[in-house]
Amino acid sequence: MAEKGFTNQLINETSPYLLQHAHNPVNWYPWGPEALERARTEDRPILLSIGYSACHWCHVMEHESFENEEIARQMNENFVCIKVDREERPDLDSIYMNAVQMMTGHGGWPMTVFLTPDHKPFYGGTYFPPVDRHGIPGFPRVLEAVADIFKNRRNDALASADAITAELRKASQFRSSDEMLTTDVLNQAYSGLSANFDKLNGGFGGAPKFPPSMNLMLLLRHYKRTNSLQALHMTEFTLKKMAGGGMYDHLGGGFHRYSVDANWQVPHFEKMLYDNALLSRTCLYAYQATRASRFRRVAEETLEYVMRDMTDGGGGFYSSEDADSEGVEGKFYVWTKDEVLGILGKEDGELFCEYYDVTEGGNFEHCASILNTPPSMDEFAASKSTDATGMGRTLDACRKKLFYVREARVRPGRDDKILTAWNGLMLTAFAEAANILGRDDYRQVAVRNAEFLLNNLVTADRVLRTFRDGQAKLNAYLEDYAYLIEGLLAVYDATFDLKYFVEARALADRMLERFWDEADSGFYFTSSDHERLITRTKDYLDNATPSGNSSAVLGLLKLGLLTHEQQYTRTAASILRATWQAMSRYPSAFGYLLCGLDFYLSEPKEIAIIGETNSHEFRLLLEAIYSRYLPNKVVAGSRSGDLAAADSIRLLAGRDEIGGAPAAYVCREYVCLAPAMSPEELAARLEE
Repeated sequence: MAEKGFTNQLINETSPYLLQHAHNPVNWYPWGPEALERARTEDRPILLSIGYSACHWCHVMEHESFENEEIARQMNENFVCIKVDREERPDLDSIYMNAVQMMTGHGGWPMTVFLTPDHKPFYGGTYFPPVDRHGIPGFPRVLEAVADIFKNRRNDALASADAITAELRKASQFRSSDEMLTTDVLNQAYSGLSANFDKLNGGFGGAPKFPPSMNLMLLLRHYKRTNSLQALHMTEFTLKKMAGGGMYDHLGGGFHRYSVDANWQVPHFEKMLYDNALLSRTCLYAYQATRASRFRRVAEETLEYVMRDMTDGGGGFYSSEDADSEGVEGKFYVWTKDEVLGILGKEDGELFCEYYDVTEGGNFEHCASILNTPPSMDEFAASKSTDATGMGRTLDACRKKLFYVREARVRPGRDDKILTAWNGLMLTAFAEAANILGRDDYRQVAVRNAEFLLNNLVTADRVLRTFRDGQAKLNAYLEDYAYLIEGLLAVYDATFDLKYFVEARALADRMLERFWDEADSGFYFTSSDHERLITRTKDYLDNATPSGNSSAVLGLLKLGLLTHEQQYTRTAASILRATWQAMSRYPSAFGYLLCGLDFYLSEPKEIAIIGETNSHEFRLLLEAIYSRYLPNKVVAGSRSGDLAAADSIRLLAGRDEIGGAPAAYVCREYVCLAPAMSPEELAARLEE
């Protein structure tokens, strides 16, 4: 619509999603004082539309309705129209999504919700078509009806808004339990996941299927705690099915958002930074637990994708890539058989097509195929009576050729804003990969990202949410603090640079000061100095990403062990007690929080290594730690005589080299074992 001269109030925003709507004929405003004051002074209802850049149906509704001048006229005449990027303002998204779910029984994006001038919701939904379709009222009909209700039945609208708001204020209240925290709820969670496991396709439940990364992390912990081979099988099988299906990008690496079917074949093609952070970590842990090379390969390919396509020149990580290119969902990723044969030639092309399920009729729209691998490489090679290693090399060469051809296609749109929270998740992934895989290049990526975040999004008195085009803005949320704390602690593990530990602890202290609820326990989603909204919520559920409270539990427990400061441990335990009953009833909704409970109830290994941190002997001791799956541990390291490190990290106090050589000290529950001088000795200590 830009050529018709429409420009609205979104033109000065930095969010790519908001800028996509800056030339709609709708008189959009960003959420802020100007729009809210206009609604109040003109006594107009607010039409709040929330979405995000990679959302396919958000683009559809924009094209069908927001670019339609007649529909835009209706919107402008009757409402103050506000457009919100849910990734920038998860506080607003959380409140009003809960409201829509209360009103309709379901939610999703785009979200359309109508508010009174004092911001209370009274009607809402998700996608509305431009005309009545499949039982869904057309958007013009909705606009007319809502405007009529607000004008002629105001009292009904206000009563509905007050009732919904009252329910919203109750929604995040949890009653703390006085019961002793035990492993019973962990065992219940395992039983629930096992009962819902899809034995044929992996994952849990039916279509659509979202990547269950946090529940897989929990299953791996259950395997470690109980030696349950079934828990390990569910994890391995699910990861294998996901990585073999169309959910995974077999040419460029990385996972798509979710599968529309039960067998992971047809994805919704958007790629989200947070999914790839969590799934790469899950693959790393599976690799530690099994030493299966396929999990290492998928983790590395996913991280390579992020380095190549999702990293800013300054070291920050971008947010997402769209599902669409050239207005067609998945066009960038799919292939016809003729295309593949034309690039690879007949012999290699036929081999590639057979292995990756590329057929004449296709498995997607318009006779195109989504690459997926029903057989394993070993099974496929055996069916051809050939060597799997040689077959793998041939197919790898084919993949590289197709990748370079694909790079010349029109790419999906990329949301290049940098979010503190999601960067914290990916920071953890790169730092952990550096240790687990012994890759210094990943360590360098992690350090660059940590420096970027500390220099651009952490100020003297606060953390900011988002960065784009040199501008950082918006007060950060609990998840920004919690994920960044976890990420900085992981970078400390990967470098033993005390700076990152000190920064993590300072952020934790600020988080406790500004987000903690002294009366009822738990962290609020927003800080005490945040904009006042219709309710101040707490988020405990682990959905697509960990809740801020879940992430805070793990970060605080690690800080408590490293510093010997009980305040951190007590705070984490308070969250676990506040959510104990909810976790018992709905364990699958608390995957990451249950990982925190597993950490709390275990006897975490407290490992201190003293010596020249860059020496070969020191690195061999680290390999002994990270070559095995030990989810419940903290690791600290320093040179001999580093008083600053020993003063900040009490786990290091009183430790020294032995005979001028690095020594590793392993403790748990206030009991320390004899120091280990060799990798073999350390391995034995870790198994005690």
